[in-house]
Amino acid sequence: MFKRSTPILASLDEAKTIAFYTSKLGFTFSDSHNGYLIFTRDGINVHLFPCDDKEACRNMGCYVYVTDIEQLYEEYQQLGLIHPNGPLQMMPWGLRQFAVVDNNGNIFYFADYKE
Repeated sequence: MFKRSTPILASLDEAKTIAFYTSKLGFTFSDSHNGYLIFTRDGINVHLFPCDDKEACRNMGCYVYVTDIEQLYEEYQQLGLIHPNGPLQMMPWGLRQFAVVDNNGNIFYFADYKE
């Protein structure tokens, strides 16, 4: 049934968000529709809508399941992106994950993909 999901998060600044997602998170910028941004990486899509409320961003986030979590963790660790409370670890609910907060305050949890 379900095959894929696309998170829709908030963006406080179009230019800064494009720069962060492309240069830091490694996404490809696909399109902008009046500030509604679309990014892709390895078949994953992330959309961001224009928002001017910083607090709203801090309440948004998503999980992204990946196949080589150690490699991605190393990539993001070298860029200083790992959230101080989100190092790579096994969680009580059985997921090995880490956390990154984007330039807007949205949180991404990257977790081991298991079929």
